[in-house]
Amino acid sequence: MVCPNSNPLVEKVCELYEQISRLENLSPSKDVNILFTDLVHTCMPPNPIDVSKLCQKIQQIRSHLIKLCGQAEGLLESHFSKILASYENPLQHLHIFPYFDNYIKLSLLEYNILTKNTTNIPKKIAFIGSGPLPLTSLVLATKHLTTTYFHNYDIDVDANSMAAALVAADPDLSSRMTFHTADIMDVTCALKDYDVVFLAALVGMDKEDKVKVVDHLAKYMSPGATLMLRSAHGARAFLYPVLDPRDLRGFEVLSVYHPTDEVINSVIIARKLPVPCVQPLDGLGAYVLPSKCACAEIHAFNPLNKMNLVEEFALEE
Repeated sequence: MVCPNSNPLVEKVCELYEQISRLENLSPSKDVNILFTDLVHTCMPPNPIDVSKLCQKIQQIRSHLIKLCGQAEGLLESHFSKILASYENPLQHLHIFPYFDNYIKLSLLEYNILTKNTTNIPKKIAFIGSGPLPLTSLVLATKHLTTTYFHNYDIDVDANSMAAALVAADPDLSSRMTFHTADIMDVTCALKDYDVVFLAALVGMDKEDKVKVVDHLAKYMSPGATLMLRSAHGARAFLYPVLDPRDLRGFEVLSVYHPTDEVINSVIIARKLPVPCVQPLDGLGAYVLPSKCACAEIHAFNPLNKMNLVEEFALEE
């Protein structure tokens, strides 16, 4: 385990954590903006640090800091979603969001990774954890996947209401975008309808919760469907949870990409492996392979499959 005193980066992060944790409110304000901007700039440069090897105290600080970042990000998105909703056509003013350019770059990156690893334009995409300002869905739908239908999932009904208001005035997007209020762990057979599933970085605030979500997706996504995940690498793991590609049980990992610019999130793309459905013969211990298997029965089979980890690659924008 690494002692915090031996690493100037960790010392700086801990210093910022102390200041952020003393804030009375994480809603957008001068103090909040300054501290979180400083935190992002501290963690953004490429750094070989492995956060999993830090001491327990720093691990606890990191875990709490990620939750604080998630809360601040949600409040920031809600704040700007309300401002955008005041415009006659909100989609023409998305640029007022301070990190809109980052979403433009991240969406282009994910689109390029998707097209390099798939052959067909997806007909239906699910975005899990879309929030009150679903910028990834909006950018992909307007700039890259202009015929695809997007189903946005969020557990917060207010977030979905704010998000839906942004596309209400646009005839095209309002017909191609649906917002579902649900815990994704309660969504089962509907997941088989999607060609691609995006999992937001802050769905599952720690590794254990995120792995549970991935395991759930592995049970219900269609074989051959694509899973796009966001993770973090190096010092950026102080901002977002890390997902190890080896934890993607039931998926073949196609590629892993770690940006080195202002795009914070790493991107993992994986393909759902075929899952044979087995049913016990009445009164016998043997199993048969049916020609068709009901969705509700898929979860009864828990394959431990081999995973093909593809070497990380550098993608040119």
